[in-house]
Amino acid sequence: MTSMEYQVEVIIRNKKVARDPEAETIFNELVSRSNLGKDVTSLRTGKWFLFNVVADSEESAIEKVTRLCKELRIFNPVIHEMEVRLYKSSSTQISGY
Repeated sequence: MTSMEYQVEVIIRNKKVARDPEAETIFNELVSRSNLGKDVTSLRTGKWFLFNVVADSEESAIEKVTRLCKELRIFNPVIHEMEVRLYKSSSTQISGY
């Protein structure tokens, strides 16, 4: 079976109901420097991960990364939301997987 290498991105951010102290601090700095942040009305922060994964399909790559993130608990589902999506697929074919 021939597998491909895929890049899968994961975005983790606070749920809208959860406070985002880091974003609040950055936003307050922007507002205090009016020439820099006069057009910024809100701000949220998060984490971004990029995984290179060998899989048989795009769907399988996304499923693998989703399962990995949940098992490793790299986010807290009570206060965070997680978005997993294909970043891009590589043209690298890997035989024997």
